[in-house]
Amino acid sequence: MQNKGLIKLFALLFGLVSIYQLSYTFITNKVEKEAEVFAASRISEAEDDYVSKREALETSYLDSIGNNSILGYTNYNEAKKKELNKGLDLKGGINVTLQISVKDILKGLANNTKNPVFNKALADADAASKNSDDTYINLFFEAFDEIKGDTKLASPDIFANKGLSDEINFQMSDDEVKPIIRRKIDESVVSAFEVLRERIDGFGVTQPNIQREGNSGRILVELPGARDINRAQDLLSSTAQLEFWETYKQSNPSFSTFLIQANEKLKEIVDVKKPEPVKEESELDSLLSDVAADSLDLATQVNPLYELLIPANPGTHAMFRAAIKDTATIGSYFRMPEIRRLLPADIQFVKFVWERPATEDTEVIDLYALKSNREGIPRISGDVVSDARADFDQFGKPAVSMTMNTKGAKEWEELTGDAYNNQTGIAIVLDNKVYTAPGVSSGPISGGRSEITGNFTVNETKDISNVLRAGKLPASAEIIQSEIVGPSLGQEAIDSGFMSFLIAMAIVLLWMIAYYGKAGAFADVALLLNILLIFGVLTSLNAVLTLPGIAGIVLTIGMSVDANVLIFERIKEELAKGKGKSLAVSDGFGNALSSILDANITTGLTAIILFVFGSGPIKGFATTLLIGILTSLFTAIFITRLLIDWYIGGKGRSLDFATGITKGLFKNMSIDFLVKRKIAYIVSSILVVIGLYSLFFGPGLQQGVDFVGGRSYTVRFEQPVNPSEIASELNTVFGSGTNVKTFGESNQIKITTPYKVDVEGIEVDTEIQDKLYTSLQKYLPDGTSKNDFSIGSEGKSIGILQSVKVGPTIADDIKNNAFLAILGSLAVVFLYILLRFRRWQFSLGAVVAVFHDVLIVLGVFSIFGKIMPFNMEIDQAFIAAILTVIGYSLNDTVVVFDRIREIIAERGWKGGENINSAINSTLGRTLNTSLTTLVVLLAIFIFGGESLRGFMFAMIVGVVVGTYSSVFIATPVMFDALSKKITKTLN
Repeated sequence: MQNKGLIKLFALLFGLVSIYQLSYTFITNKVEKEAEVFAASRISEAEDDYVSKREALETSYLDSIGNNSILGYTNYNEAKKKELNKGLDLKGGINVTLQISVKDILKGLANNTKNPVFNKALADADAASKNSDDTYINLFFEAFDEIKGDTKLASPDIFANKGLSDEINFQMSDDEVKPIIRRKIDESVVSAFEVLRERIDGFGVTQPNIQREGNSGRILVELPGARDINRAQDLLSSTAQLEFWETYKQSNPSFSTFLIQANEKLKEIVDVKKPEPVKEESELDSLLSDVAADSLDLATQVNPLYELLIPANPGTHAMFRAAIKDTATIGSYFRMPEIRRLLPADIQFVKFVWERPATEDTEVIDLYALKSNREGIPRISGDVVSDARADFDQFGKPAVSMTMNTKGAKEWEELTGDAYNNQTGIAIVLDNKVYTAPGVSSGPISGGRSEITGNFTVNETKDISNVLRAGKLPASAEIIQSEIVGPSLGQEAIDSGFMSFLIAMAIVLLWMIAYYGKAGAFADVALLLNILLIFGVLTSLNAVLTLPGIAGIVLTIGMSVDANVLIFERIKEELAKGKGKSLAVSDGFGNALSSILDANITTGLTAIILFVFGSGPIKGFATTLLIGILTSLFTAIFITRLLIDWYIGGKGRSLDFATGITKGLFKNMSIDFLVKRKIAYIVSSILVVIGLYSLFFGPGLQQGVDFVGGRSYTVRFEQPVNPSEIASELNTVFGSGTNVKTFGESNQIKITTPYKVDVEGIEVDTEIQDKLYTSLQKYLPDGTSKNDFSIGSEGKSIGILQSVKVGPTIADDIKNNAFLAILGSLAVVFLYILLRFRRWQFSLGAVVAVFHDVLIVLGVFSIFGKIMPFNMEIDQAFIAAILTVIGYSLNDTVVVFDRIREIIAERGWKGGENINSAINSTLGRTLNTSLTTLVVLLAIFIFGGESLRGFMFAMIVGVVVGTYSSVFIATPVMFDALSKKITKTLN
């Protein structure tokens, strides 16, 4: 081998750099462990809310020592920035995909026009987007072109308005306007991206990730370690639409007139049942009973509004009060056109806005009547706020102080003057919720300073000031996909993931020594260096380690072993020819190189496609697989060679590449595989037909929320529960379609529901969690609060451990991407094999074998999907498994084809005799690698945690079937596709 010194130097430097990169991770882990011990020593478990108190003390401890020097070259704060990033499934936290509303941006660019053609095009684009993968802007332009008639995009009441007058004029054609609008939309999405990034920077999590997804208007946000999930969701989805309105006075008689008329009208158009008497006394019940006692004998009647509305407290600037549970109903009543028409002329443009609930336990909130106008524009908008900060009011309670620009200061002085003269309040509204509505007692306020007060926590005032400083989003941002993992589940994933990793490593290391003796020990050294390099590269690239990523590393172990097995088997063949040790080693490495490269390139191609089409953890799997392919090639080809050359270079040293048990194993095999191909065809055809029948006429595949949309929750209880019983109860709450099954242990279930899958917004997520808590409360320990049940509690062993939400639009995208990924991988590999082997018959054999493997795996999942005691849903992880199976099957097939090509080039076809010889010569390698990989996969399957079991099962089936198909399907199909003239004459 040439340049040994350079290779040694490179390996040494590569290893040292990897150790250096990983040292930051070891430092942060050590310091954080010390912080945990410190907090535990100060706060006893007997204290109330000890978990959050310990967490606060840990944070304080880490802040206090953050800049202290460690080992003379770093400190905790620096090390934290450079440590190995752990993904959501290992650390807990939140991963969301936000869809910036292009529709809102278009309406804003068109100045909220009432043009019927424009609005009809928007409505048509809305309808088309539900069944199309195209971007919203393209769908809008298509819809507009179909119905526009003589209307142009550059019409004065569409885009040729004052706001766009610098770029769009009346004479421009639609084709000239479209690129301008596309650019404006892209600028708005970029603006949203920057606003979100500023908000996240102020949120305080380490190693956040935010990135745009192409030109789709989607933004991916990952907040590993985020513990306050509700706070994180509010931060991401709030538009930060700050508005200042003047309120109407409670004594305004027009509201009494309106309420009487509206109540009478609603009697005619809605069906309201008389409420049943309330047994338990609460704040809400007390208020309602007072109203009933003071009312004009309304209790004996059915009154849609009077039964829901409560008079507001005197002295406030609210108009009414109501129970939170009734706010949606009241809002729907007030939005009815026939009810709005009843408003007297002096309040016809009134805007009704609910108060922000003070706490989670709040039952009753105020309803404010705000002075609006025909356009619904507030007196002052939030864009006049130049600065905002968390502060404390005159009573020492958390508040938000704001400073306005010159324009805002002038408008603020006018608004406060009007409120003082009219004795009304000023409602400060953020994202359509009234935070506070103070009166003005001392005349107009100059200077542009104002304050938002309320029942805030310090974190809430920090978040409000953060979003106000960052600015409002240019359009609404809906969470169309989310994954939330509780911290306790993340820790369990780390424990189970690394347990499977260590067990797989130990088995492989021992197996290599048991099979190849001293040579196996050299391969083990190369393998350990390979693992070090993988983690070093992941850290240096700031890549994220996920649970599937750990699986990818473990799979890399199998591939690294495969390269060494190929090399050792070829060396053994050279030794059998009577060559000396040095020459046999040199020729063995040289002859194995072609097979190793072909096998790794085909697997690498599928990994690249997986990286391109996958998302989240699947990208993590593909990343570690790609890194592992490169590092395993380096260690297997160069490091193993260096060690073997060093050893055999010494005097009196022998290296047999076998042990007493394995010597002569698989030697002189002479199985006639081609003669048995018809039996293999029959067996495979039967298996494929059974699988296809099950897929199309039997149970079929269980599609996860990734593909059909919906929400899923992993819930753990103290005691075992009956999933059928819970499913029956939840189907009455959420309607049919809710699925409940045991997930791992008998005290853990996975709940999947399509309930309100088309409805976006955090309110729906909260509603579903409320209903889950109410329905499952009897299975929980006494005293378990809703907060304990929800995600986010550190050290929690019961309640919701993980939730996943996928909107129907993104579910279609995921499904289409998965389909494209599989087809793309097959096409790329077909072309690669065609170029590499120069005969289309080789490509045909490989692709038929891959189709055979994929169909059998799908058939197994269809037949056994509802029988196996673990999750076998078809999701993104399953697609990753299918693509890995494709890569593995091709790996096996390419090694066999490579040997066939080599032998045929030397000896000719001889009617298939030499094909059998080639298969027999690779049989030892095929079985050895397959058994090693299977043992690794079984270790992950058994010890790797519930979330990986379906993924691993697909790969286990794929490895077994792939090994079989490379010998009994790929090669026979290739042989049968060749013309008889070729196989007979080329001897």
